[in-house]
Amino acid sequence: MPVIVVEVMPKPELLDPQGKAVAGALHRLGTSGIAGVRIGKRFEVTVDEVTDEVLAEVTRLANDMFSNSVIEDVVSITVDSTSAAS
Repeated sequence: MPVIVVEVMPKPELLDPQGKAVAGALHRLGTSGIAGVRIGKRFEVTVDEVTDEVLAEVTRLANDMFSNSVIEDVVSITVDSTSAAS
């Protein structure tokens, strides 16, 4: 069955305390070359089939339910082509 993937990230201008904590931990572990980390959310919505109507509904859900538009942006809505073949 096809899977539609929705990715949500904190707005760039807002502090991301989880990302900051992970970046600090990476630095303490000796990891180099990483300037920063931001942590978001990923939703995988399994659908019977991908149609324009289904994509429109998932887009509506992404904007109204999966994300808080005050502090987050929906950065992508894609069809996972690897799951569509299963």
